[in-house]
Amino acid sequence: MEFILQPWPWYVSGPCIAIIMYLLLYFGRTFGMSSNLRTLCAIGGAGKRVAFFNFDWKSQKWNLIVVLGAIVGGFIAHYLLSNPINMDLSEATVKDLTELGFNDVGQSLLPPELFSWDAVFSIKGMSLLIVGGFLVGFGTRYAGGCTSGHAITGLSSLQLPSLIAVIGFFLGGLIMIHLIFPILF
Repeated sequence: MEFILQPWPWYVSGPCIAIIMYLLLYFGRTFGMSSNLRTLCAIGGAGKRVAFFNFDWKSQKWNLIVVLGAIVGGFIAHYLLSNPINMDLSEATVKDLTELGFNDVGQSLLPPELFSWDAVFSIKGMSLLIVGGFLVGFGTRYAGGCTSGHAITGLSSLQLPSLIAVIGFFLGGLIMIHLIFPILF
C-alpha cells in the first residue's frame, strides 16, 4: 500500500502514459478534456441553435467516460490515498509565499487563502473565477484544445500547432505567477 501513497517515479508513470497514448492513436482517438464540453452541449440539444454543437456526439461517448474516471479517480485519490505529510519546500519558496500572505506554507496543496469557500464567495474570488473561466474557455477554443489535449495528444502525434500552444501555456504560466499573481494577491 505504501507504493500507492507515494508519487510514482517517471520511469513508471511515463511508460504508462506512452502506452495509453499509443493505444489511443492506434484506435484513431485523441485525448483531451475540453472537447467534452462540446459533447455535453450537443447532448443537451445546443446543436439546434449553434452549428458548432451539431455533430454526432455518440461517437464521443468514450471520452465522457474519461471525465467520469478523472472525477472518480480524484475522489479516491483525495479520500482514500492521500498521504497527509507536509511538503518539503525550499526556504525561498516559503519566504515568497509568506510575503504574499499565505499562512502554514507547505501543509496543504490547496491553501485556504485561495481554496476556501470564504475566498471563493468574495467579490475578488468570484471576479477571478468568472474572468479566469472566460479566459480559459476562450483560450481553449482559440487554441483548438486544452492543455492536456495539446501537451499529451498533440505532442505525441508531433503536431507543430500543439508545440506552439504548449510553449504558449508555459509562457503564460510564467507571466501569471511572476507578474500578475503578486499584483492580485
